[in-house]
Amino acid sequence: MLQTPASFTPLMAPQQDAAPLSFVFHGGRLLVREADLGLPDEAAVRRLALDPPRLQPVGLLDDRYCQTAWVDDEALAPPGHAWRGLRSLFGEFDEGHLGVAARACQIAEWARTHRFCGACGSGTVLAAGERCFKCVNCGHMAYPRISPAMMVLIRNGDKVLLALHTQSAVKRFVPLAGFLEAGETIEEAVHREVFEEVGLRVHNLRYFGSQSWPFPHSLMIAFTADYLDGDIRTDPNEISEARWFGPGDEWPERVAHVSISSMLVDSHRPPGR
Repeated sequence: MLQTPASFTPLMAPQQDAAPLSFVFHGGRLLVREADLGLPDEAAVRRLALDPPRLQPVGLLDDRYCQTAWVDDEALAPPGHAWRGLRSLFGEFDEGHLGVAARACQIAEWARTHRFCGACGSGTVLAAGERCFKCVNCGHMAYPRISPAMMVLIRNGDKVLLALHTQSAVKRFVPLAGFLEAGETIEEAVHREVFEEVGLRVHNLRYFGSQSWPFPHSLMIAFTADYLDGDIRTDPNEISEARWFGPGDEWPERVAHVSISSMLVDSHRPPGR
C-alpha cells in the first residue's frame, strides 16, 4: 500500500547534506531519470537553479535527508530526465521512495501555493519548529492542506455493495467514498454520503484503516458498515451504477494493493473471486 516507510522521520527544518534525495515536481509530476526512473542527482538539481525558498525539508529516509521543490516550467527538466505522474510510477519506482514522494508532493504544492498570505496578500515565511507558513504582516498561519474523506464497504449478509463513481478516472466497482463537510464527524459523513449516493441506511460502523492519498491531498478513512434498510437509488451526479456482489457473482478484477480501497474489497472477497 502507498504509505510512508517505517524508516522515515519527518523534519521541519532543512539540513545540510552533500547528496540529498530530491523530489522535484512540476504540476504534480515527479522529476526522474529516464534510464532507470531514479531521482535526479545533485548535479541535475543544481542545473534547475532553484531559489532557496523553493527547497523544503521533508525528512530522513534511512538517515538520508529528503527535500522537495517545484518548478514552473516543465522545459527545465535536465537532459535525460522526464516528469512522471505518481500514479504512473506504481510498481516501477522504488517503493520506499514512492511513499516519501507522495508526502513530498503535498509539501511542495503547499509551499507553492502559500508564498503569499491568503488573508492580506503579503509575503509569508516559515514558522519556526512547525510545518507552517506565517504572514509577515497580519500573522495569518497556513498549514499543509489535508482533506479527510470517508470510505465504506456496506455488508448485507454475504453480499457487499460496490459502485461505479461517475467522476472517477478508474472505471471499476469500488466502495462508496466522499469528502467530509465542515463541522461533520467521519461517522456522520458515512451516513450522509451513503444515503445521498445510493439511498440506503446503514449501522454498525467499524473502522478498517486509513491512508494518506496524495491526489492531491486526501486522507482516506475506511469503514465497514451493515445494511439497515432502503432500496438502491443512485445519484447520477455521483454514482453511475451500484449493486450487491455476493459469492455467486463475478467480482471486479483484483488490483495491486496500492490503495486502501483494494484492501477493503479484498478483505471481503469470496474465495476464488
